[in-house]
Amino acid sequence: MPSKPTKKRQPPKPWSMFPALHEQVQSLLENDGLSFITFHPHDNETGQIDYKDTNVMGRFVCRNPTCKASGWSSKAVAITIRKFPDNKYNARIYHQRCKRCNALSRPKLDDSYAERVAYRLKKWHGVPMTPPDYDDTSKGPHNKALCEGCKAGHCIVGKRLGGGDVEELTALFATL
Repeated sequence: MPSKPTKKRQPPKPWSMFPALHEQVQSLLENDGLSFITFHPHDNETGQIDYKDTNVMGRFVCRNPTCKASGWSSKAVAITIRKFPDNKYNARIYHQRCKRCNALSRPKLDDSYAERVAYRLKKWHGVPMTPPDYDDTSKGPHNKALCEGCKAGHCIVGKRLGGGDVEELTALFATL
């Protein structure tokens, strides 16, 4: 009996889009008369008019069944919001890797996703906005090696660190 051809398993994507959260974004746009803005379902830059790298908050759970990590929260989930013609947008949310086993994990996002996306869309459509209050105090260092947004060059926290993560910078200063 001939053996079945094995399917080559594709590596997991280092990012996702969350079209199901468009309703939350749209509800935040309604008061400013922007409910006509729709989600662009294609995850590519083709036709992109503008983009903004920012970050949102989320919770990650390691999907590796052999890993004992309980999960982690992050105030620095990298996101790229993209503007397209015909009043369309989408947002690419970058995954993070587990510190214990290096497995890729997709975040569960909180309300900051809809708030951040709606804020950017309002700015792009000329709605006067004051920057939102944002608590960027972190309980831990940002590890660029575990952040897929850093690897793709779209993480504003990683960019702010100027090329080295906190652990690298601490080690560097220890040698001085």
